[in-house]
Amino acid sequence: MSKDDKPDSSPLIGVVGVCASGKSTLIARLKERGYRGKHIAQEHSYVKDMWQRITHPDVLIFLDASYPVTLQRRRLDWAEADWQEQQRRLAHARAHADFYLNTDGLNPEQVLEEVIRFIKTLNG
Repeated sequence: MSKDDKPDSSPLIGVVGVCASGKSTLIARLKERGYRGKHIAQEHSYVKDMWQRITHPDVLIFLDASYPVTLQRRRLDWAEADWQEQQRRLAHARAHADFYLNTDGLNPEQVLEEVIRFIKTLNG
């Protein structure tokens, strides 16, 4: 990691989103760059504000992906109704997210770049 890649401060970055939207990959890549990332499994909770109960992130990132793309990325055994249910469970987190990104059509590096670009805007 070059000196320019390292963030000036290390906010806790919470990441939420539907299954196969890229959460785990993003968190791993953020950590490689010196950021603190936390996966928040809100998509599996019936408690609408579980993301706030699990952790108190300084920044909340919402990653989204369409149902067809989730099936292309992973062998998920789910129907579109299951995806829609995750969208419903994530509504509160989506409404409170600092940054929303639909990852359809983006590779992991592009997702990382978009998120880091946003985080850098927070540091002024």
